[in-house]
Amino acid sequence: MKIGLIDVDSHHFPNLCLMKLSAYHKAKGDIVEWYHHSKQYDIVYKSKVFTEEYTTEENTVIHADKVIGGGTGYDLENKLPYEIEHCYPDYSLYPELTKNTAYGFLTRGCPRDCPFCIVSQKEGKQSIKVADLLEFWREQKTIKLLDPNLLACKDHVELLQQLIDSKSYVDFTQGLDARCINEKNAELLAKIKVKMIHFAFDDIKQEKSIVKGLKLYKEIANIPEYKTGIYLLTNFNTTHEQDLYRVKVVQELGYRPYIMIYNKKSAPKITKDLQRWANNRMIYYASGQKWENYNSKESFHYENKNGGKIL
Repeated sequence: MKIGLIDVDSHHFPNLCLMKLSAYHKAKGDIVEWYHHSKQYDIVYKSKVFTEEYTTEENTVIHADKVIGGGTGYDLENKLPYEIEHCYPDYSLYPELTKNTAYGFLTRGCPRDCPFCIVSQKEGKQSIKVADLLEFWREQKTIKLLDPNLLACKDHVELLQQLIDSKSYVDFTQGLDARCINEKNAELLAKIKVKMIHFAFDDIKQEKSIVKGLKLYKEIANIPEYKTGIYLLTNFNTTHEQDLYRVKVVQELGYRPYIMIYNKKSAPKITKDLQRWANNRMIYYASGQKWENYNSKESFHYENKNGGKIL
């Protein structure tokens, strides 16, 4: 058969679903390629992660006997069959993005059921192990984990040890759950090679348990400030004053704040400014790590290495 693939969201981040579909069909001897409008296909797979708010889908005729669309951009019910879900991904689809980098899930699901997140609806209100590392990793130097809440899984100690044993750099692409931190997993996390590690402080009502976990991790792991960051959700159910309060809390704990904006189109300018200040490393340190220094100057700037000014 001739198989066509469409990454509706673009090619800026590897689509794991399409990589598994490609591997599955190639193993059966099928021809697999990115869809081209001038060709006819037996099956065309369209995968879409984001909703219409973030991804606009072209309304064009697709030349295929069958068109199959999947991903959270369409609905929360569609899932890959077991035999496809557990294929080793075809990284050749995204040669530049996946160069010496593995992508995958060790766990799925999350018990938190946060109102701004679809994971609990899509994957269940329990974090469960779905794979071992070898299912999607073959000694690549970097591992990008897409797990929504690895530390909430009862098997997370075993999985963290697999990451340690890999000796690869691990990028936890989702903020780790500080409420799940204990002495054992903090010690294991400290042994994993990371360029940067993030936790999440999204709900101000959970401050006590989150701060407790962050303090324990800092005490045991002793990771430097420049290698840690705390995701702070804004423009959802907090005021600017509450956002600044959380910023100061994480700074006092020895972490760097990282501002995440819910629906950036509707966010006020001050929230976008806060994100620019916190998330731009050069601006953040040039301001002395003080929002007041940045916000007090309408034309705050810093000198870059080449002597130019970035406003």
